[in-house]
Amino acid sequence: MIKADLHIHTRYSMDCNTPPDRIVKRCQELGIDCVAIADHGTAEGGLEMQKIAPFKVIVAEEILTTHGEIMGMFLKETIPSGITPEEAVKRIKAQGGLVNIPHPFETIRGSALKDRSIEAIAGGIDLMEVLNSRSPFPANSNKAREFAMKHSIPGGAGSDAHTVQEIGNAYVEMPDFNNPAEFLKSLAQGKIRGKRSGMLVHFHSTLARVKTKLTRRE
Repeated sequence: MIKADLHIHTRYSMDCNTPPDRIVKRCQELGIDCVAIADHGTAEGGLEMQKIAPFKVIVAEEILTTHGEIMGMFLKETIPSGITPEEAVKRIKAQGGLVNIPHPFETIRGSALKDRSIEAIAGGIDLMEVLNSRSPFPANSNKAREFAMKHSIPGGAGSDAHTVQEIGNAYVEMPDFNNPAEFLKSLAQGKIRGKRSGMLVHFHSTLARVKTKLTRRE
């Protein structure tokens, strides 16, 4: 069995300052041996992590569509933001990737995909995040679990870590795998583990976002 944190950010996200090498070190300390690096608007963080990590790295991306974020997993290159959810699903599948819905139904996160948009692409969803450590309300997680069960979609979990301290706050214990198809089969046998990180972690993301904006102005 492996421990997979399926939602981590690196310095390639505008609201995170964590370099990939620090993520590798922290995962080794915690016994996390599989991660999905899902930066905002780019797959570059995951591609870099694959080069240096001594464990499994799933190249992913949080794509900001016209209706909210969709995560592409097992990607080969970046998918542009600003496209429709349907187009995002199409482009993810074209790369042989999997469609994941991060923090679904989240009520206080503006970037979260909401009910109608999720229903519209339900047939193309491969997995759904049923535990996101940064989602403060259990009701949203319960709704995600119910939707996943209704549509026979395996549930995933991730810390949504924007700092090294958050890594491993949510993960899946699951059998090992070698490709996307095996990943889905293993995920269906997995057990969700973890906790909520609390609201204070969002403060670090806000600071990182401000720092990024100031750096770009220089």
